[in-house]
Amino acid sequence: MPESLARRKLRIAVVGDAMLDGWLCGGSTRLCREAPAPVVEIDSVANRPGGAANTAANLAALGAEAVLVAVTGADLDGVRIRRELDAAGVRTDTLLVEHGRRTLSKRRVVAGDQLIARFDEGDSGDVQPCTGHALVGVLREVVPRCDAVLVCDYGAGTLTTEVRAELERLRPRIPLLAADAHDLSRWASVRPDVVTPNAAEAAALVGRLGSVEDRAAQLRTATGARTVVVTLDRDGAVLLPSDGPAHRTWARPAPESQAAGAGDTFVAALTLAMAGGLPTTAVVEFAQAAADVVVSRPGTSVCTTAQLTDRLGGFQAAALDHDQLAAAVRTHRAAGRRIVFTNGCFDVLHRGHIAYLNQAKRLGDVLVVAVNDDQSVRRLKGPERPVNSASDRVAVLAALSCVDHVTTFGADTTAELIERLRPDVYAKGGDYTPEMLPETPVVRSCGGEVRILDYLPDRSTSAVIERIRGRVGAQ
Repeated sequence: MPESLARRKLRIAVVGDAMLDGWLCGGSTRLCREAPAPVVEIDSVANRPGGAANTAANLAALGAEAVLVAVTGADLDGVRIRRELDAAGVRTDTLLVEHGRRTLSKRRVVAGDQLIARFDEGDSGDVQPCTGHALVGVLREVVPRCDAVLVCDYGAGTLTTEVRAELERLRPRIPLLAADAHDLSRWASVRPDVVTPNAAEAAALVGRLGSVEDRAAQLRTATGARTVVVTLDRDGAVLLPSDGPAHRTWARPAPESQAAGAGDTFVAALTLAMAGGLPTTAVVEFAQAAADVVVSRPGTSVCTTAQLTDRLGGFQAAALDHDQLAAAVRTHRAAGRRIVFTNGCFDVLHRGHIAYLNQAKRLGDVLVVAVNDDQSVRRLKGPERPVNSASDRVAVLAALSCVDHVTTFGADTTAELIERLRPDVYAKGGDYTPEMLPETPVVRSCGGEVRILDYLPDRSTSAVIERIRGRVGAQ
């Protein structure tokens, strides 16, 4: 998928607030005499694009033709941003320079793995009227030739009233408009296709959130967007589409010190995937996987096509045998985590499966999925099934951020595996009752509970296969 999107060379304009991220790193073994403050002996200094500039760099790293429409000052930090962007393959002839303006920068001092201090510099007031007028001219030239426009509005003065009005005027010519902004109400009249507020920004729009899903309609109204993705930092994200159930992603755990710029990576990957026509659930999983790549590294970084391909391709051998799974579950239980177990064929993964797996994950901390092997699927479904091999089904399931472990089984039931793992919860889809499940007595004898999850009508694998066969036959 990442390679396919990269080959398309989608042109995406990033419009917004560019800044410089600086990293001063070294070791610290003593306190200074003037105050109880650590002395950091700097041994490396790195400058990276930040804000909208980092978003554009991530798009370029994922294979898009990234165009940055932004403003810097006529200073050394502005030169550094342009130099970094040129090296990243971002088009910068649309990057304007305003004399007398100080480029925004955020510099961090890091001792070992510990962030010691951050100091911010630069001007964040509105750009001068002549600069705003020049930005409008650039938008008129660039936007009509793009596959998508991504707005990055952090309140730093680039996106003036005049610039927003021009984007509103150009809106009918924008195939996809995504907005990442501290105050998304400013963009409601532009009617973005998708917005990505964090939890605090979402709460500022509609009041105290409680359940994000319960506020979905209010968030769409407040932002003017068809789709809202609420990002939850290290806890993942929640997709709130206008035409289906909510979908949750789970992030790979990482220290806060390594999360700088992960939001830029997330929104860049999300915009690329949405511009490429992926289904919305696949879009947020794609974006989550890209963000997981960058939080594994210190500093502000980007996720490349190759890195994302490796991340997603690693799921091809994701199945654990029963001994490995039992050991993993023991480790989780020792850490006090609640284990949720479910099973099924998962032959052609559809929206009903995804909603059910997300719901199952919310019942605990760790979701284990047992997948029928090919022979057992044939016994259950007939000689023409499965459509997809067990290894492919395992890889697709393991790539979902809500799934922690996958295994296969060949017996008619998972009773023996349940007895070994002793999960806290056994979850099944809403087309069952506890009394219908042969696993129920075993679950209860092990001290677990059986939970029947919501059922989505007309979302069965058989129905999907029949629709495909019908279309092929019609052709």
